[in-house]
Amino acid sequence: MVLGMWLIIIFVLLYEPIIGYFDYQKFKIAVKIKATVRSHYYLKVMIGLWVPTILIFILVFLTELNLKDIGITYPNIDTNTMGKAITYSIFVIASLYLLSVLYFCIGYHFSEKIRTKFIQAKEKELNTESFPDILPITSKEKKVWNYVSLTAAVTEEIIYRAFLIFALSYIFPELSIWLVIIFSSLLFGLAHTYQGFSGVIKTSIVGILFSCIYIGLGSILPLILLHFLIDYLAMLGDSETQEVHH
Repeated sequence: MVLGMWLIIIFVLLYEPIIGYFDYQKFKIAVKIKATVRSHYYLKVMIGLWVPTILIFILVFLTELNLKDIGITYPNIDTNTMGKAITYSIFVIASLYLLSVLYFCIGYHFSEKIRTKFIQAKEKELNTESFPDILPITSKEKKVWNYVSLTAAVTEEIIYRAFLIFALSYIFPELSIWLVIIFSSLLFGLAHTYQGFSGVIKTSIVGILFSCIYIGLGSILPLILLHFLIDYLAMLGDSETQEVHH
C-alpha cells in the first residue's frame, strides 16, 4: 500500500506542477493559431486528474485502504484533531463562504443589480488574470468546460484533501496534522502553476481552508459540492465578459 501511495504522490508532484505548467505554455501559443485546441486541452486536463484518482480507487480495491480513509463517507464532526475552538471557527468561516457563493450564484439569475455588479467585477479580474486563454468561448467548449469543473470538484478533493492527508499521515506518522495540511495544500497550489505565482498562493490558502473543513467533517462529500459551486460561480458571466474582450 505504501508503494502505491508513493507512486501517486510522485505523480501529483510531477504532473500538474511541472508537466501541466509546460503544457499550458504550449497551449497558450497553439490557441492563438488554432482555437479548436482549447477543447483538446480540456480533455488533457481531465485525464491528468482522473489518472491519479483511478489509481487511488485501485489502491482501495487491492489493499487495506478503504473508502472511509479517502473521505467517502457521511460527515461526522471531529473536534479532537484540531480542537473545538479551531474546528468550530473553521465551520463558521466555511458557512460564511458558502453563503457568499450561494448569494452570487442565486442572485446572478434573479437580481439584475447583483448580476451587473458580478459581471463588472469579473471583467476587472479578467484584465488582471494571466490565464484568460483557458476560458471557453464556443458552446462546445462550454459543455466540455462543465465536465472539467465537475471533474475538478470530484478528483481534486479526493486527491488533495482526502488521499494526501491520509497518505502523508500514514507514511509520516510523526508529522503534526498542521504540517500535513500545509504540505497537501501547497501541492494543491502547485497544481495551479498555470495561474502564476499569485494563483498558486490563493489556491494554497483555499486548500488550507478546505483541508481543515475536511478534517472537521471527516467527509469529502460536502467539499465536492462546495468546490463545484465555486467552479460554477466562476463560469457565470463568461459570455458577457468575453464579448467585451473579443
